[in-house]
Amino acid sequence: MWSFVQRRQVAKQVKLDHGKDLAYLEKGRTLGQRERLNLSPTTERQTKKQNRQGKPGQSDRDLILVRSEGDDDPLNPLNWTVHRRVVNIFILCFLVFTQAWAGAAGSMGNMAASQEFHISKVAENLATAVYLFGVGTGALFAGPMSDTVGRNPTYLMATACYLCFVLGSALTPTFSGQVVCRYFVGLSASATLTINGASVNDQFRPVKRAFVFPIVAWANVSAPVIAPIAGGWIVSNPKLGWRWTEWVTLMISGAAFIIALLFLPETYFPCLLDWKAKELRRITGDKRYSSEHSRRASFWKQLWQTLPLPATFFRTEPVIIVLGLYLILLYILLFTFLSGFDYIFKETYGLSSGIQGSCFASIAAGSTAFAFVTPGLYSWARWHTEFVRGAPLKPEFRLWPAIATAPLLPISLFWLGWSNYPSISKWSGLGACFVFGVVLTATYVSSYEYITDSYGDHSAIALASITMARYLGAGGMVMAARPMYEGIGVHWTMTLLGCIAVLLAPAPLLFWLYGPKLRKKSPYAMTGVHRES
Repeated sequence: MWSFVQRRQVAKQVKLDHGKDLAYLEKGRTLGQRERLNLSPTTERQTKKQNRQGKPGQSDRDLILVRSEGDDDPLNPLNWTVHRRVVNIFILCFLVFTQAWAGAAGSMGNMAASQEFHISKVAENLATAVYLFGVGTGALFAGPMSDTVGRNPTYLMATACYLCFVLGSALTPTFSGQVVCRYFVGLSASATLTINGASVNDQFRPVKRAFVFPIVAWANVSAPVIAPIAGGWIVSNPKLGWRWTEWVTLMISGAAFIIALLFLPETYFPCLLDWKAKELRRITGDKRYSSEHSRRASFWKQLWQTLPLPATFFRTEPVIIVLGLYLILLYILLFTFLSGFDYIFKETYGLSSGIQGSCFASIAAGSTAFAFVTPGLYSWARWHTEFVRGAPLKPEFRLWPAIATAPLLPISLFWLGWSNYPSISKWSGLGACFVFGVVLTATYVSSYEYITDSYGDHSAIALASITMARYLGAGGMVMAARPMYEGIGVHWTMTLLGCIAVLLAPAPLLFWLYGPKLRKKSPYAMTGVHRES
């Protein structure tokens, strides 16, 4: 809805600017003094092109391409008011939060759902696993789709489908129906969970992203651990039952969809320039006005070109391989905790479903604690660039949160595993989970921002490939979670995962040391520093 209002605003501004330009041109003809005119950069460029081309034709050289008017182009979302961009980010965070919430919303109803469908609790874990598989498989389609039709239609169309399948998950009378609906819930949510970083990049320059992106990351990371808190109390209420976890998801997701429909604008600048070109064609009758966006390859051609790239990145790019494995480990831990807390807290301390779900608040608290340090990260980034607009910013600067917190991951896992005894207070385990929440968000933020700055135009493919890998990896391990905890116990499960974390802990520091050399060897990475344009 808001995009229609936005499009009318663009049309009104184009008409106003075109009218002024025509008046200036007429004045120039009257005075015969072209050098005294103060034409807008776009019209001046277009007028020169027309004089050079003469009569219009069908070839590319006869086109009048509508481009940015410069660093201060008011159409560019980077130059919108701070208030407007902040509102956009909070709407986006709400949308992301609700769709990430859906991944874990029904986890606390595992036992009740398995009894209703007459299946095992391990089989019921498939409802969570297929959601993760859906997000993983949909990640590759989201980027090309948003680059073709824009961010706003991608969010809204995907969320509308998502709501339908959440409704199906709440109403389905069979286990097979639940599995199918949950897969398509994840597939539909993949658009929002994959391209939200692109929306941040559309509106904020590199230094300011140090302040904004951790907030969006918090919505991605905290939702799957806040959902079980609500789910635990819903399931423990005999008047509600496990299906109400889906109804609550539908209600908050519906609210987010309505707000996004009414107030979320289009932020993809090439798409906005395409709107401008269409409006110029309409008011002038000159069909030569065009944009680079309209001349791009179609969605299917883009998809055909991008599908092989994730495998190529994972095979040839050390940054993607190692950081991808790091995020896969973190998401495996995050989503296996949905089952693991049955063994870590419920069985060890004899907790009710409501109290057990509330234990996830410790991870959410850790994630929130890191989000509160974002003003410090922004101040550090701004100081790092000496408060000069356009100052260079090395991608390795983004790694400091991960470097500082990487040693805490194995510490938190060993702590959680080897303090898991009835004789030791449950607050010890909750403290370990708090530390895990800090590490999870810090690594997520560092990895995404480092990859964005390192790969430039190829960052969308790099991030989509990591999104795909971490969700598919987590989905596979969700099915193995209960057998693993039952087979080797909490102590050795955490020890095994902690040892893997020890091996990965030096990765951020190594990339800080050798990142520039690795980028020079990569055909996809940017070799220089990232400038705040």
